[in-house]
Amino acid sequence: MNDFGAGRIRDELILIARFLLALLFLIFGWEKLGDYSGTVAYMTQSGAPLPTIAALVAIVVEFVLSIAIILGIWTRPLAVVLALYSLATAYIGHPYWSMEGVNRSANMINFYKNFSIIGGFMLLYLTGPGKYSIDARLGLVRTPPLRSQMH
Repeated sequence: MNDFGAGRIRDELILIARFLLALLFLIFGWEKLGDYSGTVAYMTQSGAPLPTIAALVAIVVEFVLSIAIILGIWTRPLAVVLALYSLATAYIGHPYWSMEGVNRSANMINFYKNFSIIGGFMLLYLTGPGKYSIDARLGLVRTPPLRSQMH
């Protein structure tokens, strides 16, 4: 079966994908870290449970875990954590069904963007971190052979 050349650049693409998936979390996690009181205020306003703790969780998940994903540390379990986090933030942070007008539209877009991100993390869980990762350097992952090499 033709993979359109993907097999030749598999690990490079996985590295780029890890970076791009984590970039959003890195940027906004850094922003939350730099304005903790503002983050707590936002968590309070958005109805997040235990806003002070929710802000700490958001900072750790978004900033620390995004760095780990970029570096390829504990990639598969952290991909699951970030997928679940994206699901929770979709429902808590973007409840478009309770809004009207421009707010409804903007939050609907962000709600479904979260689901797209979940899809990306599901694929990262499936593919693993690739050879350009700390996981691979430590021998924690095995890159599966391409289907064409298995026959």
